[in-house]
Amino acid sequence: MVGSVLYELPDVVVLIDPLLPSGGRERFLSWLDERVAARPVSILTTIRWHSRDREELAERYRANTTRVWNYLPAGIEQRPLWGTGETLFWLPGVVTLVAGDSLIGGEDGVLRVCPQSWLEDVRANRAEVAGQLRSLLVLPIERVLVSHGESTLSYGHRALARAIEEAEVD
Repeated sequence: MVGSVLYELPDVVVLIDPLLPSGGRERFLSWLDERVAARPVSILTTIRWHSRDREELAERYRANTTRVWNYLPAGIEQRPLWGTGETLFWLPGVVTLVAGDSLIGGEDGVLRVCPQSWLEDVRANRAEVAGQLRSLLVLPIERVLVSHGESTLSYGHRALARAIEEAEVD
């Protein structure tokens, strides 16, 4: 199971790491068309290999906007993790952090910093990723949406702090 995010703002619909379902695809796209309702669409990617279905969706909604890919609308903030190729997105209106591969979700809202093996092709190690994530603790995080595992839907700040502490000790 791999996660992606649909975030609706009054004037724009944001898709983060979009992934269309393999079954019921046309039904889902009809549902998505209704959600978009001719608003501009912004497609954001947390990490390059999460490009997934962004080309298909960019083409589908190109008529709605002139800048579909990587247009950062008001109400969303980028939080890059240097040396990893990953950018997390902060959605302050819903106190939610969206991660790509740096954080993995577990049962009961537990978060973990990704394993070192996921960082073999980048310049940062697990402790460095944890150190960069620590700077996010100034945010009032309620939820953390992850691409892998269960997202944390409450007490996100506490779950993130525990994940950072655990990674720094390893």
